[in-house]
Amino acid sequence: MKKYPKRKTWIFRIVLTLLIMSIIYAIYMFFTTPSGPAQNEYDRVRSDYVLMILQCVFGSIVIFLPSEVERRFRVDIPDIMEIIYFIFLFCAIYLGEVRNFYYRIPYWDLILHCFSAAMLGSLGFVIVNFFNKTEKLNIQLSPFFVALFAFCFALACGAVWEIYEFTADGLLGTNMQKFITAEGTILIGHEAVADTMEDIIVDALGALVMSTVGYINLRKQQMKTFKMQIENKESC
Repeated sequence: MKKYPKRKTWIFRIVLTLLIMSIIYAIYMFFTTPSGPAQNEYDRVRSDYVLMILQCVFGSIVIFLPSEVERRFRVDIPDIMEIIYFIFLFCAIYLGEVRNFYYRIPYWDLILHCFSAAMLGSLGFVIVNFFNKTEKLNIQLSPFFVALFAFCFALACGAVWEIYEFTADGLLGTNMQKFITAEGTILIGHEAVADTMEDIIVDALGALVMSTVGYINLRKQQMKTFKMQIENKESC
């Protein structure tokens, strides 16, 4: 499980350093940027730097989540999953928010949602595997229920993220849910919830793909174990 400790540590340090530097930059720009609407398409206003600070602070906190989970609950998270998690934070916060990829790169938000759903689905399998190996609980879930848990876990995390975006937009005046166009027009009705629903749908599709792949692999492992048990009985 622990194959890339040095690589994981370096990626962690690089991403954390970039986030901290971005916080300092965003705070400076917040006080030096004039208030008012943007004059050009990619110009930032004060509310943009508020969002940048919020996202970078959030990223600087949750980047420690895997190590805290391993320490507190003694869960062995594979190094490759932690590396993917750090890369996701880099793509979502530093590239997406600081470097403005959400506006510069088409479908960047949807790509990240699909990626995060697959990552969270994999984490769901890791969690269930941990419970299956815990002797005190004595739980052995079928491949179908493991896949179902992974799907629901990923989708629930996606829903929590949308709640976070909605709350930030309401309290801080940001535009994380894209209900305001680049020209400043406030969307209403179906168009106002289009971004949120697209994100949730993509989360569901990504989680479904990962859960299906995981189910097939678990099913194959189960059949292989069953055949080995039969062969051992026959040899006895």
